[in-house]
Amino acid sequence: MMSPVSVVVILVCWVLSGSLWAASLSGLGDTVMGPEKFRGVANFTTFLLDRSSNTLYLGARDAILAVDTSKLNQPPRMIIWDVPEEKRHSCVAKGKTEVDCNNYIRLLEFLGDGHIYVCGTYAFDPQCAFLELSSFTLEKSEDGGIKMETGKGKCPFEPSQHYTAVMAGGTLYTAATSNFLGTLFDISRATGPEQERIRTERSINWLSDPEFVSSAFIEQDADSNPTGDDDKIYFFFTEVAKEYDLYTKVKVPRVARVCKSDVGGMKTLQRRWTTFLKAQLVCEDKPSGQRYNVLTDVFTTQHTPGDPSSTHFYGLFTSQWEREELSAVCVFSLSDINKVMDGPFKELKKTCENQPWINHEPIPTPRPGQCLNNALKAEGYESSLKLPDKVLTFVRDHPLMENSVTAAPLLVRKGIRYTKLAVTQTGSGDEQRGALLHLGTDRGELHRVAVVGQNATMLQEIPLFSSQEPVNNILLHQGRVLVGSPLSLARLQAEGCSLYPSCKVCARARGLGCVWSTKEEACRPTATEPGPGDMVDEALRKCDREEGRCSPSIMELRVARGLRLLLPCVQLSPRSCSWEHPPHRHTRQHHSDLEVTVTEDSLGTYICTCQEAGPGVRDPTPCRRAAYQLTLEGPSAGGNVASAGVRHVLAIYILVFCGGVLFGIFLFYFITRRPRSLSRQGHHLPDNSLSSEKGRDLLGSSATPQSPSSASLLSEGFRLTEKRNGTTTTTTTTTLLSSQGNGGHLSNSYSSSLIHSNPSNGHGNTIYGNCNTSASGLKFATEILAADMLDGRTGERERGR
Repeated sequence: MMSPVSVVVILVCWVLSGSLWAASLSGLGDTVMGPEKFRGVANFTTFLLDRSSNTLYLGARDAILAVDTSKLNQPPRMIIWDVPEEKRHSCVAKGKTEVDCNNYIRLLEFLGDGHIYVCGTYAFDPQCAFLELSSFTLEKSEDGGIKMETGKGKCPFEPSQHYTAVMAGGTLYTAATSNFLGTLFDISRATGPEQERIRTERSINWLSDPEFVSSAFIEQDADSNPTGDDDKIYFFFTEVAKEYDLYTKVKVPRVARVCKSDVGGMKTLQRRWTTFLKAQLVCEDKPSGQRYNVLTDVFTTQHTPGDPSSTHFYGLFTSQWEREELSAVCVFSLSDINKVMDGPFKELKKTCENQPWINHEPIPTPRPGQCLNNALKAEGYESSLKLPDKVLTFVRDHPLMENSVTAAPLLVRKGIRYTKLAVTQTGSGDEQRGALLHLGTDRGELHRVAVVGQNATMLQEIPLFSSQEPVNNILLHQGRVLVGSPLSLARLQAEGCSLYPSCKVCARARGLGCVWSTKEEACRPTATEPGPGDMVDEALRKCDREEGRCSPSIMELRVARGLRLLLPCVQLSPRSCSWEHPPHRHTRQHHSDLEVTVTEDSLGTYICTCQEAGPGVRDPTPCRRAAYQLTLEGPSAGGNVASAGVRHVLAIYILVFCGGVLFGIFLFYFITRRPRSLSRQGHHLPDNSLSSEKGRDLLGSSATPQSPSSASLLSEGFRLTEKRNGTTTTTTTTTLLSSQGNGGHLSNSYSSSLIHSNPSNGHGNTIYGNCNTSASGLKFATEILAADMLDGRTGERERGR
């Protein structure tokens, strides 16, 4: 039995740790469901929200779950739909991994008759079933098993394959691979009457090694489209361009369009799309010439609710050519896309001179690729089956448009990879103020960015999950944002000025109609328009900020040789930042911050400049965000730095102390109990029994792990990205990496992050097992020594510029 002292210590530690996690949760103001809530189920990939009942359906590995979004503290309902053992063995025998040979639920769509259509990979043999909502069970067949039908063309074979699907008028439209090897790709009408199930032509001019991202069903105005024949489905993907004849494969983002009324051609394009057109999306920052050519996510929204013509598509991009992590957001309007689709076609003429794409062939009548609108019907074309062969031949050979849909990025961030995007509009109609972007990262964070005109302002960086859990789903519902990872689920407030608890963060949201109330000490909405000039800068000055946004004073830091520290650069606008520094320095940039190893050559001035756009200014302008002067001091500086770090990691030290006390009690109990047990067995130990072998055994079990070598920047279990800079409202990052050659004044290494590894499935994605994390799913940022920890303890002084 445990001693009374150990029981008391455990209770105290439990209360302290519980209060710390509660503080983190209260900072978010909402709820996080960790892996333990899902009872061993993992790999959540698909979200489907029933807005009438506030029920969120989750597609996972071998299971379907239902979560009440208003009561996340309740355990979810669950249906197990796994693969029979013999089928799993057959899948492995075909060369697939055991991890992949499960049933990953990739499709959840409402059928409109009280059922959900559910499709899973089913050990590389896609199958679909019907989920009855009233009983939350899968329909049974006559033999008592689950009623299933083939999912080929509706669901991918492999859990890692890119895929998208959308339901339009009760009919399923999908973009997926259509064979076991993953070499054939189709955009198809996957359900409905058999004769109307059509797909794309098997031609690289139609689809060339695509990576499907998103899809959207856009209904036209009912007055001009009473039968819905002019409704369209849009697909977004990245593919290898065939219009560029280069030495390497060039990826390009595309938008493709098909018509709901399309049933294929009579002779040409039988059971194929007769309305398939595609155009290139160009997200380019013209001042720098940087083009972002890989599309990773798309969020569809109507700027004016109820008006389909106001539809906008917010695209999340990265670059094929950049080695470092890079993310950009561009927005494209439906009207711009339709203008390009109504423009000239592109034609490839291959000659010995390798001429580019040209177009000399006249466009036949009626125009190829258009939907069956009222004008076409009046001319006698009631169905795509009646279209002339010359029209079908032309559209078969010319799926690509000459012009591109272009947009300038709303924001660009280096050092961060965003994975998912959702957008909240502020205001409505003509009084619309701007947009709030909710961006999920590959390290389990949620970032919020305010976009007003050409101004993008970073508001919050919120850690939600383990850094090993990328955000893979974001949904907006009733003023809340639901954020998912492969292992966890979080619910946060998505709208309102109350999101921003400090004056400085509220000031950054000035363009969204927020203002800081000094009387209430809270951020409140206002109808007053900001005055002329920089609205954010004016609002920041009201927060008793001593210097302007682009004129920081120089912060002098006294440092010791061998010290590795992080110089923060707080971004108000998520655009690229650069550093001016001594020429012979040893540095490494992480996001906008700069990590510096202190040597004789690295002393000097460090200045961070970010590109920001002001009101009415389209092109970004440089803005100085931070300035530091590194001055060499004696070894005592290291001791002061270490003491500063101790004060900044008080919560972690409490937990470490409790763990040490518990370990001491266990060790004492083990030492005192073991001789007694041996004596009861008749073995009498001599006085020197704790020397020699037994002593080594005891020491070996309690030896302190060695600290990571100071010669390397990061250990295997340490991620610099656990930091948070000054922009966060929930955690403030201060980071100490390691000390090298400082006389032992920085002997402590701080690392409180739980890093767990997950087996890769061999296809570039990670299959997640259930992890032993905290109940909230939140984590404390690893403490690293940053410049803001040196305040007042290493002789920091501010000097005028």
